[in-house]
Amino acid sequence: MYEKFKALLDKKGVTAYRVAKDTGIQANTFTDWKNGRSKPKFNKLLILARYFGVPVEYFAEDEQTD
Repeated sequence: MYEKFKALLDKKGVTAYRVAKDTGIQANTFTDWKNGRSKPKFNKLLILARYFGVPVEYFAEDEQTD
């Protein structure tokens, strides 16, 4: 999921810090996602989807291993 988030950062030309300031999501949350310490909750994905102008489904994993 973080790779998709990173791609949106690059496309929009913003930093994770800027997104944190604009959305109210703590910056360390993005670091935790990147390092695999936590997985995003739906409400945060929804905020990001709205911020970047993409459907929330954009963040769905391509492969399901469960």
